[in-house]
Amino acid sequence: MPPTVVLGLGSNLGAREDTLARALAALEARGFRRRRESSLYLTEPVGGPPQDWYINQVVAGDTALTPEQLLEASRDVEQAFDRVRSVRDAPRTLDIDILLYGDVVTNSPELTLPHPRLHERRFVLVPLAEIAPELVHPRFGLSVKDLLERCSDRSRVILHAPAGKRA
Repeated sequence: MPPTVVLGLGSNLGAREDTLARALAALEARGFRRRRESSLYLTEPVGGPPQDWYINQVVAGDTALTPEQLLEASRDVEQAFDRVRSVRDAPRTLDIDILLYGDVVTNSPELTLPHPRLHERRFVLVPLAEIAPELVHPRFGLSVKDLLERCSDRSRVILHAPAGKRA
Protein backbone atom coordinates (compact mmCIF):
# COMPACT_ATOMS: atom_id res chain seq x y z
CA MET A 1 0.00 0.00 0.00
CA PRO A 2 1.44 3.40 -0.94
CA PRO A 3 2.24 5.85 1.85
CA THR A 4 -0.15 8.65 2.74
CA VAL A 5 1.03 11.83 1.08
CA VAL A 6 -0.16 15.19 2.37
CA LEU A 7 -0.03 18.32 0.23
CA GLY A 8 -0.69 21.91 1.19
CA LEU A 9 -2.10 24.22 -1.47
CA GLY A 10 -2.49 27.97 -1.34
CA SER A 11 -3.25 30.94 -3.55
CA ASN A 12 -3.63 34.67 -2.96
CA LEU A 13 -3.68 36.00 -6.52
CA GLY A 14 -6.38 35.63 -9.14
CA ALA A 15 -9.34 33.27 -8.89
CA ARG A 16 -8.03 31.50 -5.79
CA GLU A 17 -10.74 28.87 -5.28
CA ASP A 18 -10.80 27.95 -8.96
CA THR A 19 -7.01 27.78 -9.04
CA LEU A 20 -6.92 25.29 -6.15
CA ALA A 21 -9.59 23.08 -7.73
CA ARG A 22 -7.86 23.10 -11.11
CA ALA A 23 -4.44 22.52 -9.53
CA LEU A 24 -5.76 19.41 -7.75
CA ALA A 25 -7.10 18.10 -11.05
CA ALA A 26 -3.70 18.76 -12.66
CA LEU A 27 -1.92 16.91 -9.83
CA GLU A 28 -4.30 13.97 -10.25
CA ALA A 29 -3.51 13.92 -13.99
CA ARG A 30 0.17 13.58 -12.99
CA GLY A 31 -0.40 10.62 -10.66
CA PHE A 32 -1.58 11.97 -7.29
CA ARG A 33 -4.76 10.25 -6.00
CA ARG A 34 -6.80 12.42 -3.67
CA ARG A 35 -8.38 10.53 -0.76
CA ARG A 36 -9.33 13.31 1.68
CA GLU A 37 -9.43 17.07 1.38
CA SER A 38 -9.95 19.78 3.92
CA SER A 39 -12.28 22.68 3.70
CA LEU A 40 -10.95 25.87 2.18
CA TYR A 41 -9.60 28.39 4.68
CA LEU A 42 -9.05 32.12 4.37
CA THR A 43 -5.65 32.70 5.93
CA GLU A 44 -3.64 35.70 6.95
CA PRO A 45 -0.29 35.99 5.13
CA VAL A 46 2.73 35.00 7.23
CA GLY A 47 5.92 36.86 6.37
CA GLY A 48 6.78 38.53 3.09
CA PRO A 49 5.65 41.88 1.72
CA PRO A 50 2.14 43.28 2.35
CA GLN A 51 -0.34 41.15 0.39
CA ASP A 52 -3.87 39.81 0.20
CA TRP A 53 -5.03 36.87 2.30
CA TYR A 54 -4.67 33.34 1.01
CA ILE A 55 -7.08 30.54 0.37
CA ASN A 56 -5.41 27.39 1.77
CA GLN A 57 -6.31 23.74 1.71
CA VAL A 58 -4.70 20.44 2.71
CA VAL A 59 -5.19 17.25 0.71
CA ALA A 60 -4.21 13.71 1.64
CA GLY A 61 -3.81 10.94 -0.88
CA ASP A 62 -1.33 8.56 -2.39
CA THR A 63 0.89 8.27 -5.43
CA ALA A 64 3.31 5.92 -7.14
CA LEU A 65 5.59 8.93 -7.68
CA THR A 66 8.72 9.21 -5.58
CA PRO A 67 8.98 12.32 -3.38
CA GLU A 68 11.32 13.89 -5.95
CA GLN A 69 8.96 13.09 -8.83
CA LEU A 70 6.04 14.52 -6.84
CA LEU A 71 8.06 17.68 -6.21
CA GLU A 72 8.73 17.97 -9.94
CA ALA A 73 5.05 17.40 -10.75
CA SER A 74 4.06 20.05 -8.15
CA ARG A 75 6.47 22.57 -9.62
CA ASP A 76 5.18 21.83 -13.12
CA VAL A 77 1.62 22.50 -11.94
CA GLU A 78 2.69 25.72 -10.20
CA GLN A 79 4.40 26.82 -13.43
CA ALA A 80 1.26 26.02 -15.43
CA PHE A 81 -0.60 28.45 -13.14
CA ASP A 82 2.00 31.18 -13.73
CA ARG A 83 3.73 30.86 -10.36
CA VAL A 84 6.54 33.41 -10.19
CA ARG A 85 9.32 32.80 -7.67
CA SER A 86 10.67 36.21 -6.73
CA VAL A 87 11.03 37.21 -3.10
CA ARG A 88 10.49 34.67 -0.30
CA ASP A 89 6.85 34.60 0.87
CA ALA A 90 5.75 36.83 -2.01
CA PRO A 91 2.15 36.74 -3.30
CA ARG A 92 1.51 33.81 -5.61
CA THR A 93 -1.07 32.38 -7.94
CA LEU A 94 -0.36 28.89 -6.60
CA ASP A 95 1.82 27.28 -3.96
CA ILE A 96 2.02 23.52 -3.53
CA ASP A 97 4.00 22.07 -0.64
CA ILE A 98 4.65 18.42 0.09
CA LEU A 99 3.96 18.38 3.81
CA LEU A 100 4.33 14.67 4.52
CA TYR A 101 5.23 11.65 2.44
CA GLY A 102 4.36 8.74 4.70
CA ASP A 103 7.04 8.37 7.37
CA VAL A 104 9.83 9.61 5.09
CA VAL A 105 12.32 11.89 6.81
CA THR A 106 14.84 13.43 4.43
CA ASN A 107 16.81 16.62 4.06
CA SER A 108 18.31 17.37 0.66
CA PRO A 109 19.01 20.69 -1.08
CA GLU A 110 15.81 20.19 -3.12
CA LEU A 111 13.40 18.61 -0.65
CA THR A 112 13.00 18.37 3.12
CA LEU A 113 10.41 15.97 4.51
CA PRO A 114 8.37 16.43 6.54
CA HIS A 115 8.03 20.06 5.47
CA PRO A 116 10.42 21.95 7.77
CA ARG A 117 7.87 24.57 8.87
CA LEU A 118 4.71 22.43 8.98
CA HIS A 119 4.61 22.52 12.80
CA GLU A 120 4.96 26.35 12.84
CA ARG A 121 2.08 27.20 10.51
CA ARG A 122 -1.55 27.46 11.56
CA PHE A 123 -2.59 27.80 7.91
CA VAL A 124 -1.35 24.22 7.44
CA LEU A 125 -2.15 22.71 10.83
CA VAL A 126 -5.79 23.84 11.03
CA PRO A 127 -6.85 22.22 7.73
CA LEU A 128 -4.65 19.18 8.41
CA ALA A 129 -6.24 18.74 11.85
CA GLU A 130 -9.64 18.78 10.12
CA ILE A 131 -8.84 15.71 8.00
CA ALA A 132 -6.17 13.88 10.04
CA PRO A 133 -5.93 15.07 13.68
CA GLU A 134 -4.29 11.84 14.87
CA LEU A 135 -1.68 11.67 12.08
CA VAL A 136 1.75 11.56 13.71
CA HIS A 137 4.61 13.80 12.58
CA PRO A 138 7.47 11.35 11.82
CA ARG A 139 10.19 13.66 13.12
CA PHE A 140 8.53 14.89 16.33
CA GLY A 141 6.34 11.90 17.21
CA LEU A 142 3.40 14.23 17.97
CA SER A 143 -0.08 14.15 16.45
CA VAL A 144 -1.29 16.98 14.25
CA LYS A 145 -3.76 17.88 17.00
CA ASP A 146 -0.88 18.16 19.51
CA LEU A 147 1.23 20.19 17.08
CA LEU A 148 -1.67 22.62 16.59
CA GLU A 149 -2.15 23.00 20.35
CA ARG A 150 1.58 23.80 20.74
CA CYS A 151 1.87 26.06 17.70
CA SER A 152 3.02 29.58 18.57
CA ASP A 153 1.72 31.04 15.27
CA ARG A 154 -1.28 33.28 16.01
CA SER A 155 -2.15 34.24 12.43
CA ARG A 156 -5.84 34.07 11.59
CA VAL A 157 -7.27 31.00 9.84
CA ILE A 158 -10.98 31.31 9.00
CA LEU A 159 -13.24 28.66 7.49
CA HIS A 160 -14.01 29.82 3.95
CA ALA A 161 -15.85 26.92 2.29
CA PRO A 162 -16.53 23.59 3.99
CA ALA A 163 -15.36 20.47 2.16
CA GLY A 164 -18.07 19.27 -0.20
CA LYS A 165 -19.90 22.63 -0.07
CA ARG A 166 -18.05 24.41 -2.88
CA ALA A 167 -19.68 25.37 -6.13
